[in-house]
Amino acid sequence: MIRYILCLLAVGYMSVCAGQQPGIDYRIYDTQQQKEVLLEHITNGLPGKSILLFGEEHNDSIGHLLEWQVFESLRNRLGQKLVLSMEMFEADVQPVLNEYLEGMISEKNFRKEARSWNNYDDYRPLVELAKQHDIKVVAANAPARYVNLVTREGLPALHQLSKPSRKFIAPLPVDTLGGQYLYRFNEIMGGHSMPEMHLYQSQNFWDATMAHFIRKARRRHKADVVLHLNGRFHSDYRSGLAERLIRQGEKVITISCFSVDSLDNPGWAQYSNLADFVIITRKK
Repeated sequence: MIRYILCLLAVGYMSVCAGQQPGIDYRIYDTQQQKEVLLEHITNGLPGKSILLFGEEHNDSIGHLLEWQVFESLRNRLGQKLVLSMEMFEADVQPVLNEYLEGMISEKNFRKEARSWNNYDDYRPLVELAKQHDIKVVAANAPARYVNLVTREGLPALHQLSKPSRKFIAPLPVDTLGGQYLYRFNEIMGGHSMPEMHLYQSQNFWDATMAHFIRKARRRHKADVVLHLNGRFHSDYRSGLAERLIRQGEKVITISCFSVDSLDNPGWAQYSNLADFVIITRKK
């Protein structure tokens, strides 16, 4: 609880500082309008029935505070017409997540049985805010055991799953994306691919499952906006997860947030195709 309060105080402090001196710990660039903006420019300008993909670096402390600010700003404007979706929880723990949000189980049991990430404290303020205001939270990620299955045996192995198991994954068959997404993946792998590209197939399975549960939540809860948190590789350059959602007719807005050594002279032109909004944060 003390850590949670301190986190909220830090968010409030950063809000004040940012309002007085935009960019003291971060800078935001609107790549469409080609200008620096404040955080409220993002949240106030979202169209209805849209999906906001906040692409983060998982160890960026300022980025996590900004996620909270975006969520709180959207909550103030939309109330229960907002849904929070998270890569950080796997789809099969949705009942556990629901039980915690409804106050049925303890936080200790929730964190254990929901298989929360080691850095869950970075996301806890958002979950607690959702719990306080009765906002739906979606466990969007594919279960790790099925991701591992694809990594070992490829996408066809998913057809072995029972009907009950398939409710935790994207509808089959799952395809793989080519183009820039594949190029970026191979670049990260150092130009080398796994045999039969099974690892890339599991990456696509991951994205397809998140896209499926994001879309399902938006329709089911009649959300004006779904805020989804994910590692930025999944949505940078509007590829991967973003591309899948766009292909399915969704209105998608992307944020790419990452830390840099210096906020001086960022050279925004180099990020012009990275996302709709690029946020650089001061490296801690």
